Amino acid sequence: EVQLLESGGGSVQAGGSLRLSCATSGYSLSNYCMAWFRQAPGNEREGVAAIDSDGSTNYGASVKGRFTISLDIAKSTLYLRMDKLKPEDTAMYYCVADCTFAEEALVPSDVYYWGQGTQVTVSS
Repeated sequence: EVQLLESGGGSVQAGGSLRLSCATSGYSLSNYCMAWFRQAPGNEREGVAAIDSDGSTNYGASVKGRFTISLDIAKSTLYLRMDKLKPEDTAMYYCVADCTFAEEALVPSDVYYWGQGTQVTVSS
């Protein structure tokens, strides 16, 4: 059974930083594709960043240059480093596994494994 457990969310002022973590279990990291999505109240889920075992990364236009996705295989943990946070980054952030390729992974799909989410709130 694949389990994804997010942590690291919280409240921060605009311009600040946070690092989200997603501890994985039951998901093989020998050939992986993982991503972060977010959803704000009243909005649809939005792809934030993705990474795959080919070494490719992909970022949503609104976070490119501010967010960095990485994977520590030894720790089976996915990270999202978020810098220069803005109030519009406020959302529930979800970890996702089993996408196909990073370049195609920023569209939500029910075939992915989803975590329960961690809340990020950015105040102005």
